[in-house]
Amino acid sequence: MDERARSILAVSVGAIAGALAGYMFFTDQGRRWRSQIEPALEDFGRELGHFRGTLGKAANVASEGWKLLNEAFSEMPGQTRYPHQSNPF
Repeated sequence: MDERARSILAVSVGAIAGALAGYMFFTDQGRRWRSQIEPALEDFGRELGHFRGTLGKAANVASEGWKLLNEAFSEMPGQTRYPHQSNPF
């Protein structure tokens, strides 16, 4: 994409974003629509927070499992531990 096409695309995206913001903040219909979607966005944000917490817990469990697995293999007689093997988490 050449410089002129990128400029046209940037101006178009900016104009669309500006028009949408103007509609959402300066018209009665836009305000009503915003008041309808705000609770849904808050719920979505809350769910993302719960999901992030769940992922953190899963990573901790996987890390502990990896540590236990490495300890178990290092205690086995005749087994050598690979020095390049590391925790993936």
